[in-house]
Amino acid sequence: MSQFNIKLRNCYSPIVLLLMSLLLTGCSETPPDTPSNASSISIYEGALLIVGNGEVIENGWFTVQNGVISASGSSADMPAQENATHVDLGGMTVMPAIVDSHVHLSGTRDALIEDLQRRAGQGISAALSLGLDGLDTPLEIRDEIHPGAARYLSAGRGITAPEPGRSEVPHWVTTEEEARQAVRDEVANNVNFIKIWVDDRDGQFEKLGPELYGAVIDEAHQNGLKVLAHLFTLEDAKGLLRAGVDGFAHGVRDQDIDDEFIAMIQARPEVVLIPNLPGRGEATDLDWLTGTLPEDELTALQARNISRPDARDAFGIQARNLARLSAAGMRIAMGTDGNTFWAPHVEMEDMVISGMSPAEVIVAATRNSAELVGLDDLGTIEPGMSADFIVLAENPLHDITYTRRIVDVYLRGERVQP
Repeated sequence: MSQFNIKLRNCYSPIVLLLMSLLLTGCSETPPDTPSNASSISIYEGALLIVGNGEVIENGWFTVQNGVISASGSSADMPAQENATHVDLGGMTVMPAIVDSHVHLSGTRDALIEDLQRRAGQGISAALSLGLDGLDTPLEIRDEIHPGAARYLSAGRGITAPEPGRSEVPHWVTTEEEARQAVRDEVANNVNFIKIWVDDRDGQFEKLGPELYGAVIDEAHQNGLKVLAHLFTLEDAKGLLRAGVDGFAHGVRDQDIDDEFIAMIQARPEVVLIPNLPGRGEATDLDWLTGTLPEDELTALQARNISRPDARDAFGIQARNLARLSAAGMRIAMGTDGNTFWAPHVEMEDMVISGMSPAEVIVAATRNSAELVGLDDLGTIEPGMSADFIVLAENPLHDITYTRRIVDVYLRGERVQP
């Protein structure tokens, strides 16, 4: 990765600095392509600029000051900037940093921060932990900014019907009052979303029914919170839509969707789908992870990287459903469901294989996901947005796997250490 690091040498006393300030800009020794301090203006120029909203600028530029993008455009109309640091990105591609809207992260402070740092290295600027954050999970990290770490949001514990032997972290509810109280308990913890599970786990449990998930959705909306639902069947997807759910944390998995479901989605254009596609059942290239994972972990991962024909049908159902919903105009976000920090790059490839274009997938993983999780300063490279962006060696609009060819990652205007 290139080294646009900041290197300051404070070689004068404060009094001397004050006297010299009218004549000198300071005594820092800074490479010519490096911002000298947090308040300087840096101009990143010459790259293909994927804005994140579907717009692409050839030979683009943007300026960063105090960690925020202050201007952007085409190099043909770039204004003169005095005392600005120019960063030449000729031949590179720049896209917004990725937002992962469905993860399950560690439950202790140090491990959680490490999860967020590892994601930052893969170009991920924020992650929503979608349930299973127990009472001991340090939710206060949501209000903290850690250098070189993605931002963190949480849906708290989540709500489900009893699942003995599976997990006791979520609220187990069996009555409408218990469902509403579970929402109120999560509201008291100031969670970002309410997560529900509507799934009998292959017939193992009595799943959360319409009366209960309807009560959860109603109570959440009364308290200003949106509800995202784990689901499996088309029948439950329709029931959740009727109850007012705000988004699906998975696609329909039991069968191909029908015209009625498409019509229901089109009647509620604000509903968002986080596909969370399953494995394709095909051995895939893992060499791009070299240097990212410890050698023994990568070796073990490669040993498990085999074709599984039994998984192809499940992928096919969800891939067809995703393609149809995307074509019908449903708003698509991106999430990975788990704690694999590099998984967004795999998920984006699977979304393209399903039938979405690379441009559509990039919008899903940047602007749409940022809007879904409520971070209105992320997701696009435009004035007023946080300077969270990825510098790539190749153009992912040609091949979505090029999102893995990372040259640099910047979060809040600061380069993330590899």
